[in-house]
Amino acid sequence: MGDDYRECSFCVMDTSDPEISFDEHQRCNHCREFERLLGRAWFPNEEGARRLDGILARIRAEGRGREFDCLLGLSGGVDSSYLALKAFEWGLRPLVVHVDTGWNSELSVQNVERIVKHTGFELHTHVVNWETMRDLQLSYLRAGIANQDVPQDHAIFAGLYHFAEKSRVRFVLSGGNYATEAILPRAWLGFAMDARNLRAINRRFGNGSLEGFPTIGFFKYYIENPLIRRMTPVRPLNYMPYSQTAAVAYLESEVGWRNYPRKHGESLFTRFFQNYYLPTRFGYDKRRPHLSTLIAAGSIGRDEAARLLAEPLYDKAELARDREYICRKLRIGQEELEAFMEAPVHQYSEFANWDRWHSVLKRTQRLAERISGRSVTVYSS
Repeated sequence: MGDDYRECSFCVMDTSDPEISFDEHQRCNHCREFERLLGRAWFPNEEGARRLDGILARIRAEGRGREFDCLLGLSGGVDSSYLALKAFEWGLRPLVVHVDTGWNSELSVQNVERIVKHTGFELHTHVVNWETMRDLQLSYLRAGIANQDVPQDHAIFAGLYHFAEKSRVRFVLSGGNYATEAILPRAWLGFAMDARNLRAINRRFGNGSLEGFPTIGFFKYYIENPLIRRMTPVRPLNYMPYSQTAAVAYLESEVGWRNYPRKHGESLFTRFFQNYYLPTRFGYDKRRPHLSTLIAAGSIGRDEAARLLAEPLYDKAELARDREYICRKLRIGQEELEAFMEAPVHQYSEFANWDRWHSVLKRTQRLAERISGRSVTVYSS
């Protein structure tokens, strides 16, 4: 930490985010942006319950006479698992989709099975072509950019939207929520749904083939799906007081679901990426934005967050096992992985991407809103 190091006086975000800014009270921009969510996009109160009732009524009404009234992505993680149980309680009839990218932990597979058995929901599992997935993972390691989880994230969300399109389901339920993951520095990771960026990196560092790998283009993601097909992403957890601690206890008691030692522990690669690759190569500790979100949401205090940050990211023996597994799965040696870790780092923006197109789209959206006097919604990155 150099002389210019600074940390927020309220949360634990710091200058590892190169775009962070502070006010006269040393509160960071992330805290101020979080405050603006309440009453605009986050409703952990009676207003949220009222809005959620309206959303559920629309889902049931539009799904009347159909086999499914919505689609729900299930990873086996706490958020999506809890949402699946709530959907069951609400009497929804979701098509449950699990996208297997090849990195599932054994525990995540068991948790998905427990949820499906309890709810009786129909589960469709899409298995991504492993050779394509492997080539993409190696492409991203060679590129040396921060967000090594793009291949997984893109496959999962593109796969969900493809299922929704084929099944003619309008509402796509997601366990994403502001109560636990509202804060995430944009400078750290870029946008996982940017198919142009993914293809550019794969052409440069891989074989350029995306056989058996689901993708979604700019027009379909921003125009066709939301405006023509009227496909609507819904995040029900933003309309209730949501606590992951309470959700875990509920899942454990209801279905015997078992918690993971780490956040996003359902993916073995994500565990390695977040707890070793990011902090080692870029100095990004993803516990900081996660804990800062919990502080801003009132779930924990700053002292507790500081105590958790003081704990080691990885147990040495666990790291050795994960490194060995990652190398074996990707069919590379430990020396090659170490060479990736020591190579110069790069930014996603050095490769072709959607940034300019997205900027034009957002300007057009703002203009349309001024002319029409009403909100014009497209998917947000």
